[in-house]
Amino acid sequence: MDNLHDKSPKRIASFSVDHDKIGVGIYVSRIDGDITTYDLRTRVPNSGDYIDDVTMHSVEHMLATFLRNSAIGSDVIYFGPMGCRTGFYLLVRNADNNVVLSEVKLALQKTVDFDGEIFGGTRKECGNYKCLSLDLAKKECALYLKTLNSLKNIDFKY
Repeated sequence: MDNLHDKSPKRIASFSVDHDKIGVGIYVSRIDGDITTYDLRTRVPNSGDYIDDVTMHSVEHMLATFLRNSAIGSDVIYFGPMGCRTGFYLLVRNADNNVVLSEVKLALQKTVDFDGEIFGGTRKECGNYKCLSLDLAKKECALYLKTLNSLKNIDFKY
């Protein structure tokens, strides 16, 4: 018998943050060597207001594409939704917080202004291609961008 079953696993950092104190914003969730994990919080946790699947999936397609084609594109490791449906994670190598914030805002604005087919929106490109809406992505990105632009002195701390 191994000792793995004899003790509880180590608590992960994201479960140590008091989610009752998190507002909409952008935060540094953790730093692992040269990789910074950003918490792009678009909803207040546990408020009953969660991102629906179509919106979440659509924002993922648009922002992942714009961020990977941005000034920080070669350092983007991952962009994707949180399981709790209150935001997204962005992992960036060699990150400068202010540059990342600027590029996130630019990607949001590019999504709002975009006129065309949603990126990766065909059956060959996506495993759930019918679950996409550019209009919903635009609406979500516009709301988050408006919030980020209204925040004063973003310090990236929870």
